[in-house]
Amino acid sequence: MEKNAMTAGVAPGGLISTTEIRALICYIFDAIPDPVPGQKLADMLFYEGLANCFEVNDSIAFLEKQGHIKLVDKAEDTYTITPTGRSIAKTLGSDVPFTVRQRAYTIALQLVSRIRNAKETDISISSENGTTYITCSALDGEKPFMSVKLLVSDEAQARFIQEKFIDDPTKIYSGIIDLLTK
Repeated sequence: MEKNAMTAGVAPGGLISTTEIRALICYIFDAIPDPVPGQKLADMLFYEGLANCFEVNDSIAFLEKQGHIKLVDKAEDTYTITPTGRSIAKTLGSDVPFTVRQRAYTIALQLVSRIRNAKETDISISSENGTTYITCSALDGEKPFMSVKLLVSDEAQARFIQEKFIDDPTKIYSGIIDLLTK
C-alpha cells in the first residue's frame, strides 16, 4: 500500500496511508450512531498517535465533498455517514488494522459520550468574597435532578472537577445516592 500521508506524530503501527485514514473515518462514522465532531476526532487520533491531524482533517473534507459523510451541525463541526460512506466502511474497513480500528472506535465513543454528557449537565464556577465555588448539576431535559455546590481552593481545581463531572455524571450521581442510602 502506498505511503502518501504525512507521518508527523504518527506512532509505529499508526496509519500512514491516505486511503487507510479515509477508510478509518468511514468505519468510525459507521460504528458510532451519534454525530461525530470532525476536528476533535482529528485531534484525538493525533494525540493517540494513530494518524496525522492534518491528514484526518483533509480526509474528512474529501469524504464530505465526495458525499460519503455529511456535515450535520456546522457550529459543532459534527458529521454522520451517508450510504456510500457506509459502503466504504464495510468494504475497506477491514483494510485498517484491527487494533487501530478498536482504539479509534473507543476514542470516538468516549468523545461522543463526553459531548452528550456536557449537554446533559450544567456547571458554573463562581467567586463569592474571594472564595471559589463550583456548582455541578445533572439535567433531565432542562431540569436539574441533582445539584452539588462545592467550595474549592481555586479556579484550577474547579476546572479539574468540571472535567471529571462531565466524564461521567451518572457515576457521580449513583455514588452520591449510594453513599446517602447506606
